Amino acid sequence: MEKFNPSYTRYCVCKEPVIGKDGAPVLDDTGTPKQRNIGAGCPKLKEKKHGKWSLYFELEAGENGDWRRVRRFGFATKDAAMKKAAELYREAVKGTDILSDATVAEDLDAWIARKKRLARTTTHGYEDHIRLYLRPHLGHIKRRDLKLRHIEPMFTAIERENAERLLHHARIVELTEARDAAHTAWVRASGKTEERRVRRRAYLDANAALREGSKGRRRITSANTMHRILATLKSFMSDVIKRGDYTKNWAKMVELPPVKKPTALVWTPERVEEWERTGQKPSPVMVWTPEQTADFLASIAADRFAGLWNGLIFRGPRRGEMCALPPSEVSLYSLVQYFRISAQVVEVAYRVYDEAPKQDSVRSVTLDANTADLWVEFDTTRAKEREAWGDAYVESDRFWVHEDGKPLHPDWMSRRFNRLVELSGLPPIRLHDTRHLSAALALLGGAKMKVVQARLGHKSFQITSDTYTAVLPRLLDNEAETTSSVVPRPQPGSPPASANGSSRDPGKCAADHAPLDPAKGPQVTLDEATDAPNEGFERVA
Repeated sequence: MEKFNPSYTRYCVCKEPVIGKDGAPVLDDTGTPKQRNIGAGCPKLKEKKHGKWSLYFELEAGENGDWRRVRRFGFATKDAAMKKAAELYREAVKGTDILSDATVAEDLDAWIARKKRLARTTTHGYEDHIRLYLRPHLGHIKRRDLKLRHIEPMFTAIERENAERLLHHARIVELTEARDAAHTAWVRASGKTEERRVRRRAYLDANAALREGSKGRRRITSANTMHRILATLKSFMSDVIKRGDYTKNWAKMVELPPVKKPTALVWTPERVEEWERTGQKPSPVMVWTPEQTADFLASIAADRFAGLWNGLIFRGPRRGEMCALPPSEVSLYSLVQYFRISAQVVEVAYRVYDEAPKQDSVRSVTLDANTADLWVEFDTTRAKEREAWGDAYVESDRFWVHEDGKPLHPDWMSRRFNRLVELSGLPPIRLHDTRHLSAALALLGGAKMKVVQARLGHKSFQITSDTYTAVLPRLLDNEAETTSSVVPRPQPGSPPASANGSSRDPGKCAADHAPLDPAKGPQVTLDEATDAPNEGFERVA
């Protein structure tokens, strides 16, 4: 590294009109007098506080022997320029390219273009974070200037935007209620010509106000999303540090409020009653009781995809895995009936893509007899539909298809399930919650945790254990009863529990429980076998 020998210069930013050779001011195309910097000739430079300071120093020559000069301008004092020069030199020693004018936005674009091995959904999430948050807040900053003081205000700004969006959402709710009230008044004015005309006009005005007020509506950025944005930024900075473009991962220094992972809760009678009263779910993740599950399965028994819903509830695959399941991976006519998960589809902006699942998710899942019968019935129906549709039938190489052979879309599957839940009259759960329900039912039936982990395709035993052990109250009730049963409970009037099965002499036992003489205090006897103090405890065989 070249010897650090900076120089500092004070310059003037004052301007004066440009004078031509004829002594008249020079005008631009609009007729406005042109201005020029006075520079070192400014007479006010003799004043201590007039002007600005600049810095200059040289780095070692580049690969081709090119000069590498560092210049910065605009410092209010010489001390500020000296402090900045020392900071720049330290960054250069660490390997930072302090001469680059590249911006964070350019580096983010280059980084996401290099990430070829990411899953499609992960790439889509990164792109959304860059487009909606990182580029607007950090994109204009030059690579060499990015610091912690730029990143922390980004999250403060997001919280401020959330407050504004909440007000906007509240306004939309008010406009929606006004529109609905106007529509009700219009309907009730049926038959009254003049009043009906007035009510209709009021409804149309309220509806137009709602459309206008809904413009620019944006979703609230949740705490979970802010943590994911920070994770994206950390990943970006870790990668570019390895390439030598940055020297410090400032994102690791950002602290956000902790986010508690939602806990799966069961729809107990008390929670169902509260939901019916308020319409609010106690947790984003809910599961049914076995009785509620039976009611749902009874309500969808005649549905075309009854086998699909049974498979999701009892075997717990992901919706993308079921949508991608090929007929060749379904064994229904052998001694052991099962299906093998070796493919999945992912949805990005409603477009569906085939994507290989993670290694831990490739697995074979056996079918229970009832579910297998429903799958055989669907397979028979599918064969008849293929014959009936003839050449118009779509050969999609999917087991679960519509009548014309077109494959199921993951979003359609979720919407169809939600509609069936609504028609059943049961409290709501999401389609993904059937995985939690499947695991909870298996554990309630006595299945081993390791078996449940393998069936669900979890990477680790800990994930399964942490997620599902406390879902159904019956599991906790069994544990509570098991723990309580360890302690014997003597009936009223029976000998003390400690005397039952004891090898000690009953008379001696009675003496041990005799009242103490206050004058003598507690008496400690010697054990006959060892001559050691005996404090009333028996040896355990």
